[in-house]
Amino acid sequence: MAIWNNLLSRRQAAALMVGTALSFGLASAASAAEGQLRIAKQFGVVYLLLDVAAEQKLIEKHGKAAGVDIKVEFLQLSGGAAVNDALLSNSIEIAGAGVGPLFTLWDRTKGKQNVKGVASLGNFPYYLVTNNPNVKAIADFTDKDRIALPAVGVSVQSRILQWASAKLWGDKEFDRLDKISVALPHPEAAAAIIKGGTEITGHFGNPPFQEQELAENPKARIVLNSYEVQGGPASSTVLYGTEKFYKDAPKTYRAFLDALDEAAKFIAANPDEAADIYLKANGGKGDRKLLLQVIKNPEVTFKVEPQNTLGLGQFLHRVGAIKNEPKALSDYFFTDPRIAAGS
Repeated sequence: MAIWNNLLSRRQAAALMVGTALSFGLASAASAAEGQLRIAKQFGVVYLLLDVAAEQKLIEKHGKAAGVDIKVEFLQLSGGAAVNDALLSNSIEIAGAGVGPLFTLWDRTKGKQNVKGVASLGNFPYYLVTNNPNVKAIADFTDKDRIALPAVGVSVQSRILQWASAKLWGDKEFDRLDKISVALPHPEAAAAIIKGGTEITGHFGNPPFQEQELAENPKARIVLNSYEVQGGPASSTVLYGTEKFYKDAPKTYRAFLDALDEAAKFIAANPDEAADIYLKANGGKGDRKLLLQVIKNPEVTFKVEPQNTLGLGQFLHRVGAIKNEPKALSDYFFTDPRIAAGS
């Protein structure tokens, strides 16, 4: 019960934050153009590019170089559904979430707000971890198990799990495991896997929570690696926005991309300093040694160019989860020289 009470309070808090941001957003939507940048981020080292950009004020730096004073604000949310709501309510200009939520919103806003991707946050393998000794593969989960992920049926973890299910049981059964999936923020889900003894027996998370689970619970094991489903290294978490922002604030948009690009280069050259920035941004919580293992993992790449994202979108169209079929990166990502070579 404690987990569900915690989840309820989290949802209430998220709703309150979105509501507060909505009030601000409605008041300023008419004037929102150059110089305003509100960004929604979630939990995990996958958002390290944003942490570095914030700590070093890189967005403001590149804005000034372009002749724009940019006011940057960050909103912490959990789950693609909450992030998408914030974007559609004009509460934010940039949404940070999985590529699954991006495809959902791209599909629903086509011909309206025309939401598209702005940049990748890098390539990270996402692990579905279990503490149930009877579970060796996703086929072993039963109705007694509960798989925690950011948002059921919407988050990239949920979409990848659906893709894996379709490969195992066929497209008609793609959402077979949705019925035992529950929405839970990564920190709480990780705590449940580490502690054990709760209804949560699986967590499809992201770094560093998945590594923490494996390190702190000897019974924890990897059931599924997202790269196995996606066909190799892939950009599972991305940033996206509306066509209005892309067109009305070109200098702010470019400054943001320039800042992300600089942050990516900084992390590659200075992993130790990047780890310290992450810990500072997250209240000092976390194992620095474990964090460095994630940052230095050869399977992890920090870059703005999206990689291996199209396959998920085509799967979602095939099973009817989205109406529009993405056929090229340019369909669902805004045009930029640093993005164009992605996939």
